[in-house]
Amino acid sequence: MAESFSVTRRFFDDKNYPRGFSRHGDYTIRESDTLEKYGQAFIELDLGNRAPINAEEEQFVAVCRNTREPETFFEKTWCKYRSRIASVKRVYTLSGLSAGDAVDDYSNND
Repeated sequence: MAESFSVTRRFFDDKNYPRGFSRHGDYTIRESDTLEKYGQAFIELDLGNRAPINAEEEQFVAVCRNTREPETFFEKTWCKYRSRIASVKRVYTLSGLSAGDAVDDYSNND
């Protein structure tokens, strides 16, 4: 029988995690490694671009289709990833001032 979630390349999400999964802080080391190692298979199965080859992958697809609750580590990790990229990212600024606010000039123009 073929190995579940077999892939030929690593998975990276430069749009949402430009510094990598492990450096962002959303995932444990094990989750980060799993996403990099198997994420390509996960996304292909999730999008329907790859047919499941065994019962484990069929159950994974059922989780992706919300017809089954996640039970395995792979299923829970992929659901966590999907929820993180779907949530609105907060934007932090360095200044609370708007363009129209007065700013004291501390330059030395003597």
